[in-house]
Amino acid sequence: MRVVVTGGAGFLGSHLCRALLGRGDEVVAIDNLITGSMRNVEDLMAHPGFTFQHHDVSNYVHVPGTVDAVMHLASPASPADFQRIPIQILKVGSRGTQHALGLAKDKGSRFFLASTSEVYGDPLVHPQPETYWGNVNPIGPRGVYDEAKRFAEAMTMAYHRFHQVDVAIVRIFNTYGPAMRPDDGRAVSNFLVQALQGKPITVYGDGSQSRSFTYVDDEIRGFLALLDSDETGPINIGNDNEFTILELARLAIEVTGSSSDIVHEPLPMDDPMQRRPDLTLARTRLGWKPEVQLREGLDKTAQFFRTVL
Repeated sequence: MRVVVTGGAGFLGSHLCRALLGRGDEVVAIDNLITGSMRNVEDLMAHPGFTFQHHDVSNYVHVPGTVDAVMHLASPASPADFQRIPIQILKVGSRGTQHALGLAKDKGSRFFLASTSEVYGDPLVHPQPETYWGNVNPIGPRGVYDEAKRFAEAMTMAYHRFHQVDVAIVRIFNTYGPAMRPDDGRAVSNFLVQALQGKPITVYGDGSQSRSFTYVDDEIRGFLALLDSDETGPINIGNDNEFTILELARLAIEVTGSSSDIVHEPLPMDDPMQRRPDLTLARTRLGWKPEVQLREGLDKTAQFFRTVL
């Protein structure tokens, strides 16, 4: 296939580009590099099946030639970005999604939307099935990301119903791994970087809030399984092993061999107290399940951070 990947120089996008090329697909990566980095794709630039466009998909998107799939991953996705670049997040979730859908409609392509478990907000249902509508504060600081993705899902389904565009929606749960930005503000990167630098590990609140962490290789396998299926979704792709933030902090200290202490800071506004995917659809419809356990994934991620710090 010839696949357009928006956000192709980002954390997940670069892994996706590499996986698509590895199975013989051609890739057109588009990224404005606001959070992505050419460092993530520099090894792909000489690949004959890879091309790169430095472009903001919040503006009109043009790709010459045939396109079999448009995979829309473009969006800042880290808590640090929600206050730093909130307007850009809203624009790429709305205008960017519309432009990517327009490209898919024009080319007769399958459209793949990378949505998020953030659409569930601070969930009142646990674990979260795809039928749950969520508990989101639309005017809180996290709302720019939550609502951008919820709008993106609505627009994707509108194009599916009105224009008969073939679509797929994935909801991503707390993915981590090599190519994460050291300063992106997510718990895994924060804890590993602080541990490797011998700094105190900053835990927000008492650390009892829980998350389910998905290693990037598992997440990308799930993406490709959904892309290659006939499913529309949304479908959760994540790891249903649940850990408290305090457990994650202690594990980060353990895998890095750090002597860092754990310190506590006030809990940010609207920080979800729990998050774990119901993976029934992923298992039954896609034949997919997570394979990499948290300790193994953290060790691989720590090895990456050692090379960039």
